[in-house]
Amino acid sequence: MAADAGVALPCRVPYRIDISCPPHDALDQLVQLGALDIEPVNEGLAAIIPDGVTPDAVAGALRVASVAVSPAVARDNGSVWLLSPRAVRIGSVLIAPPEVAAPPGALRLTDSSAFGTGHHPTTALCIEAIEEALTIAVPGSVLDVGTGSGVLALTALMMGVPRAVGLDIDGDALKIAAEHARLNNLAERLQLVLGEPDVVGGAWPLVVANVLAAPLIEMAPVIVRRVGSRGRLILSGIPWSVESEVRQTYQRLGMRHIHSDTRAGWTVLVAQASW
Repeated sequence: MAADAGVALPCRVPYRIDISCPPHDALDQLVQLGALDIEPVNEGLAAIIPDGVTPDAVAGALRVASVAVSPAVARDNGSVWLLSPRAVRIGSVLIAPPEVAAPPGALRLTDSSAFGTGHHPTTALCIEAIEEALTIAVPGSVLDVGTGSGVLALTALMMGVPRAVGLDIDGDALKIAAEHARLNNLAERLQLVLGEPDVVGGAWPLVVANVLAAPLIEMAPVIVRRVGSRGRLILSGIPWSVESEVRQTYQRLGMRHIHSDTRAGWTVLVAQASW
């Protein structure tokens, strides 16, 4: 559909616009409007525009009569907006869709409904924390709580961890994680289990959980029981404003805080078992 200048569409989420003959300063104007993503398309431009900017405002800024408007595709549960899947590098890890050219050793993830494309700050923070932990010592196994697409468990396996267990309460996510494990020839080293951390026994030298702050607090006692002696715990999905609440919850359960890092309003918390 097309939106004429002067006609505001009631957008509740970011939306896509296409411009067939953009002015020479279109890129600068779209950046100033807060475009979430911009790509050249044929002889024109496509962009994802925040819901707070109306199509008539875009048309006015670009000095055109109208812009073509269509729904944008949300990724990572609606938290990441990209025009098309693309590769992303996080530390030493390159994550790429199967259809995108990438060197050998790239982690291939399909464009799916499961969280964990590599583009969300929490995923990047977790991968960086895993890579940092592995420079100290490579554990024999890792437990990934809320595995989603499997990105964190698969990253750990690609970095040299021999085995991983991925937990999720979403059966569809586990099917996608299994597909990704097969795609990357890692299926024999990844075990996928439906449920929360109480459905497995034992303890792991490295536990990662990229979920949300409320579940992290609720599951804290059982997550801590899954951390082995002197084991490391990586938690994310935490808005920076509640990092102290999550940190104190785990400190009361015996986890020693190592450090926290924040990016784009999201925090990763790294801790170590005191036992």
